[in-house]
Amino acid sequence: MALKILLNGKLVGEKDAKISVFDHGLLYGDGVFEGIRAYSGKVFKLKEHIDRLYDSARYIMLKIPVSKRKMSEDILKTLRANSLKDAYIRVVVTRGVGDLGLDPIKCPQATYFVIADRIALYPREFYEKGLKICTVSTRRNLPEALNPRVKSLNYLNNILAKIEGNIRGVPEALMLNNSGFVAECTGDNVFIVKNGEIRTPPASVGVLEGITQATVIELAKKFRIKVRREIFTRYCLFTADECFLSGTAAEIVPVIEVDNRKIADGRPGSITKKLMLEFRKVVKRSGTSIY
Repeated sequence: MALKILLNGKLVGEKDAKISVFDHGLLYGDGVFEGIRAYSGKVFKLKEHIDRLYDSARYIMLKIPVSKRKMSEDILKTLRANSLKDAYIRVVVTRGVGDLGLDPIKCPQATYFVIADRIALYPREFYEKGLKICTVSTRRNLPEALNPRVKSLNYLNNILAKIEGNIRGVPEALMLNNSGFVAECTGDNVFIVKNGEIRTPPASVGVLEGITQATVIELAKKFRIKVRREIFTRYCLFTADECFLSGTAAEIVPVIEVDNRKIADGRPGSITKKLMLEFRKVVKRSGTSIY
């Protein structure tokens, strides 16, 4: 069955969800987006995702044409129109239609749309047995250039890293910042476990502030596991007891090998598995009701 897409406030069939070739989101990657998940009829962390979307837009001086409340209602409306209870939601806001020049002043009205569909980022075996990743040469964007905390439509930095990972034959690629410190993967935040403590890079190294990342930290505190947000190098990865990634689409996925080096015994660790199990429970019992 064809999906219903919400485009500028109106539901249309996916074949009719058309954007102008003069839209600056297409021409220049000028816009922002959010990826959100729904579980068992509830949208997980909807407010947090909406707040981040509007913060990203504010950073690039893009005025979203509807209020946060209306955007939230439009997301729920899209889910209902597609009879979805478990879904991945993509919300996109572009600068809108302008001319072939760069000047955003020529774009009088932003465009926004909401897509809701099912998603499975990684095969089940990766969650059970773990995945392998590699470090790539593409460095994470400098915060002084395009701050990685902004979820902009210009994702070439991540895509170039993803291409390197594909060439190396791994499903995810690790990016360092310009100083050589661990930043994040192409679509996920990175965590390591050492001596019963969890560490994850802070925003200052140039990473996206992950909503799933924040949830992991909350869950760890519930289990009285100490979490430190601090800078670390690949040495800490190679010598870690456990490693895992987090992201809205990926959720929590264990890493068993980095750059051909096994993490500990090459199997998902106990803390990782505990957090994965608790996360799956939390997402099913909390969130904004769709119906």
